[in-house]
Amino acid sequence: MRLTKRCAAVIVALLSVFGGAAGAQDVSLISRDGSLSLSGSLQGFDGAFYRIDTRFGLLTVDAEGVICEGPACPDLTAPKAIIHIVGEGRAGAALLEPLLRAFADSRGVVFQAGSPIKLVDPTTRNTLAEISFMAMTLDEARQAIAEGRADLMLGAAEEPGFATREVALDALVPIIAPGNAIPFVTTTDLARALSGEVKNWSEIGGPDMPLVLHGLQADSDLARALSSRLGKEVAASVVHPDLGTMAEAVARDPWALAVTGRTAADPARILPLRDSCGFPLLPDPMSVKSEDYPLSMPLFFQIPRRHVGLVLREFLEFLSTPAADTAIAAAGYVDRAVTARPLTGDGLRLINAINGAGEETSLADLKRLTALMDGRARLSLTFRFEGGSSTLDAHSKNGLADLAVMLEADLFKDQELILAGFSDGSGAAAANLDLSQTRAEAVLAALKLLAPDLPETRWPKIEALGEMLPIACDETGAGRRLNRRVELWTRPALTPDTPASEN
Repeated sequence: MRLTKRCAAVIVALLSVFGGAAGAQDVSLISRDGSLSLSGSLQGFDGAFYRIDTRFGLLTVDAEGVICEGPACPDLTAPKAIIHIVGEGRAGAALLEPLLRAFADSRGVVFQAGSPIKLVDPTTRNTLAEISFMAMTLDEARQAIAEGRADLMLGAAEEPGFATREVALDALVPIIAPGNAIPFVTTTDLARALSGEVKNWSEIGGPDMPLVLHGLQADSDLARALSSRLGKEVAASVVHPDLGTMAEAVARDPWALAVTGRTAADPARILPLRDSCGFPLLPDPMSVKSEDYPLSMPLFFQIPRRHVGLVLREFLEFLSTPAADTAIAAAGYVDRAVTARPLTGDGLRLINAINGAGEETSLADLKRLTALMDGRARLSLTFRFEGGSSTLDAHSKNGLADLAVMLEADLFKDQELILAGFSDGSGAAAANLDLSQTRAEAVLAALKLLAPDLPETRWPKIEALGEMLPIACDETGAGRRLNRRVELWTRPALTPDTPASEN
C-alpha cells in the first residue's frame, strides 16, 4: 500500500467511521504532509516498506511516503529483516540451514547458525536478517500465514491463494525391515496395500505373514501426497508423528510396510518398485526431475500474495542458482538443475518402445523414432498436464519458466531443441498421434507467452510421436498419466557439412 492522496482519502474515511486510532500502539505512520496518521503494531520493515497490523487488517506501507513515530520504529539506516518460515518439519530442518548458508556466501555476508539463523554484515557486524523455522501442520501453517505470524510456508503441495516457488524434489519410496526378503513390489500392489486391501504379505509375493501398514498423521504433507495419488486416505494401522520415528519402527518390525521420502528411509530398507508390466521404476535424480518416477514429490515455498521484504525476495531468487542446487543435493534431496541423458544410452526406454508397440505401430514408425533419437539427449525438463485439462501441473510450470529464462539467455546456442509429444496407448494410434501433437503445441504456446520477444530461430521444434515410447504400463491411470508427456530433446545443430542421420 502506498500512501497516495487517493489511499489517504480512503483511510481517512475509514478512520472517521471507526472513530480514529485507539490507544497507544507500537508505531504511528504519519504522511509527510501531516494529513494522515495510521497506527498499528509493527510486524516488519525491510528498508523500503513497513508491515503493520491495524484495525483494518495487515497493511504494507511505502516508507518513502510516511514518517514513523513510536518506540517500535526501526533504525532506518540499518533495517533488520525478521523472517518466519513454517511448514514441513523434516524438509525444513534438512534444507533451510544449507540453503541459507549458501545464500549468505553468495551475498558476502556472515552466516551464524542458531535459532534464529542470523545473517550479519561482515564490516559493521550489524545483524541484517534473522530467519527462524517452525515445524507446523498444513492447517497450522496456513493460519500462521493468514495472521501475519509467518512469511513463507514450506510444503509438498500448491496452496490456493499463494504464489509458489519449487525448492527441491524428493522421491516417495516403499520401505520394509532389512530382514524382509521380498524382492520388489509393483505399483498396483503397493496401492492395494496402502488402501488396506492387502492384509497378508502372501497376497503380493511375500511370505504368509500379516502385513502391518505404518503411516503418518492424516494432516502431514506425506500423507496428503499419498492420499492424492490413491484417491483415498492411507489405511495405516500404526501411525507415527514424524518420518524418523516411522522409519525406525519399520526397521524393527519384520512385517511392516510404509512409504516415506527417500531422504528419510534409514534405517529401514527401500523396497524396489516396479510397474504393473514388471519394468523397474528407479528413483534416480533424472527420473525424479522428469517425474518419470511415479512417486516424485516436489517441495514448494508457498509465498503469500502480499509484499515480502528485500532479503526474502533475494533469497527466493537465489533458489534458481547453481549454488542453491549444490546445497539441495548435499542435503540429500534432488535439486532442480537441468540434466541430460543420451537417448540411445537408455536401453530400458527402447525396450519399452519395442515391447509396447501396438498393432498399429509399424516398423517404419519405430525406425522414425530411433532416427530421431540418434545423437540426441533428453533433458530432465518434462511437461505434464493436470488431470483432464490442458493446464500444466505445478512442477511443469516451474520447469517451463526455467526453460524460458534459459532460452532468453541463449544457453542453447548451437543446439537444436525438440519438444517431443507423447500419448498413452489407449485408443487409435492416429488419434494418439494427433493428441501428442496438440500437447507439444500447447507447451510451445505457453513458452512463447513467457518469452514473447525471443527470436523465432530459438524456439524448439515440435515432433509428435504418439504412443511410440511408453515409459509405463497403460493398464493403470497412473501409468497412462506418465506416458502423456512432452519431453525436451537436444543435439548439436546440423551445419551444411554435418551429415544427417534422419531419412
